[in-house]
Formats: sequence, structure tokens, C-alpha cells
Amino acid sequence: MTLFSMLDLATSAPGRTVREALLDIVPAARAAEAAGYHRVWYAEHHNMRGVASSATSVLVGHVAAHTSSIRVGAGGVMLPNHSPLAIAEQFGTLAELYPGRIDLGLGRAPGGDLAMLAALRRRPEDSERFPTDVVELASYLGDGLPAEAVNAYPGRGTNVPLYILGSSLFGAKLAAQLGLPYAFASHFAPDALEAALAAYRQDFRPSASCPEPYAIVAANVVAADDADDAARTFRAVLRERVRRFVLRPGVELSDADVESILDGPHGERIHHMMSVSAVGTVTDVRDHLGALVERTGADELIVAHQVPDLAARVRSIELLAEALA
Repeated sequence: MTLFSMLDLATSAPGRTVREALLDIVPAARAAEAAGYHRVWYAEHHNMRGVASSATSVLVGHVAAHTSSIRVGAGGVMLPNHSPLAIAEQFGTLAELYPGRIDLGLGRAPGGDLAMLAALRRRPEDSERFPTDVVELASYLGDGLPAEAVNAYPGRGTNVPLYILGSSLFGAKLAAQLGLPYAFASHFAPDALEAALAAYRQDFRPSASCPEPYAIVAANVVAADDADDAARTFRAVLRERVRRFVLRPGVELSDADVESILDGPHGERIHHMMSVSAVGTVTDVRDHLGALVERTGADELIVAHQVPDLAARVRSIELLAEALA
């Protein structure tokens, strides 16, 4: 059976506060744990209305403290925004507090725009150091001989599992070169999915921590007992994507106006972005995700439940587990 996991961005629907979105992440994680999910990850984003997962390591620690067995981690930390030593200390601390349960996924994208980079005191060219930063981070978390100058305490000897995240051939080839698992962000950038997985498997070099290629594929899921309810929820999610990615900041339109955009040329971008999505009943979700696994050979699926209401999201979490059982 393919393992299945959950990606949570701590999203807040229109009319709900950031605090409400953050309070929802624990019951959602507990529902995933009870349903047999392998892991739950939180992703670093910045300057994005409706997404509250910017302080990723804080959420990882909070959820790990309120669950007991599910793996918890970052999916991912955008490493160019940070020093490798600081991330090693953060996740080394988490690993010491919650041994055997912490993951660290790493991305090269900034997780925001140029204004955000300036506010973080970072530059676009910082991403060019990503491969060497990953190697440096791994050295801080390893248990080899101490460095002469700098070691991560906490961090050293924790061997927190690292994963490379990406949506292009760059991340796939880096993961293959370093012998690390690879997670593809097909839930919002599906174009290079097959090509990236093929390159990863073809170029993979075994490592002590990952002797064989391990591919994680991301998908959106809206599962409900009624197919029409699922379709309505997913349509509302698409409208929110238009507001977030198409409209200029400060522009407010009615649902009817956003629907017109969604059905027009600008909406094609949103539909394509969300094309790797399983929407409907248990049977619908099982069929769609089964075809995705068959097409990609994924070792693991990680799903973003695109359901703003907590009770409906918990039901979607449960139904997905039923679909993949």
C-alpha cells in the first residue's frame, strides 16, 4: 500500500482569523493520526494572505506536542531564507524533544516575492547556494567527527531525515545526487511531474540514509460524503485562488465576478495549477489517486485537504484514509 500523508498550510478562509486557522491545525493533525496518515508537514510561506504557516518550526513543535505517533515536519523550510546552522538548531531541538518523529523538507524557492526577500534581508541570488547549504545542514545534523569551529547544539547526532522539495528538474537532480528522498509539489505546479521523477530515478545515487529512490507526490483532495458538496467546496477554493493569485492586492470582487474570471482566460492558470486534485466521494478519490500512483509510481502521496471548514476537513481526512485503505 502506498503511504499517505498530509500537507497543512494553516489556511484561513475569508471571514476567519489567523488565530482560528492556527487553532485548527491540531485537531486536523489528530484526525490524520487517528486515520493512519504517515506524516503531517507544514510549509513556509510569506506575505500571503490566508496562509499562516510562515513560522514553520513553531507549528511543527506545537503539533508534535499535541500528537503522539504521527511524524511531523516541514514540507518545507525554504533554506535560502535561513542559515543552515539556525535550521539545524531548530530541528535538532525538535528531534531531541520528539525523537523519531521529526522530518525536514527543504525547498529552494523563497516562499514569497521580492519585497518579502528584502524584508528578510535576503537576495534572489541566495538560492544559488542551496546545494551547498543542504550539505552544510546535513553535516550539522550528522554524527561524524566534530567540526573544529562550529557544531549545532542541539542538532548534532540527531540525523533528522532530510527531503528535497521541488517542482522542476533542479530539485530532482539534486535529490538524486545527494541520495535523498524527493517530494514533488504537483499540488500547485504539475508541469514537470513525470520528467522530474524520471530524472530523479535515473540519476539516483544510493546513500546510507536512502539506499533506493523514494518519491513523494503531492495532490489536492476534497473528499465528502456527497459529490456535489465536494464540488461546491472545490469551486470555492478555486475562487479564493483567483483572489490570491490573479487580483491585485486590495481589489475586492463578488463571487459572481470572480466566477467570471475563473471561467475566462485568466482562470485557466488557476485550473491548471490545481489540476492534480481528487474531488468527490470515497470512490472518486480512490479512482483519481489510484491513477496518479499508477502514473507516477509514487512511494508516498502527500495531500492538501482543500476544505476551509474544520469539521468538513476532518471528514475529508477520514474519507481519504478510507479510500486508500
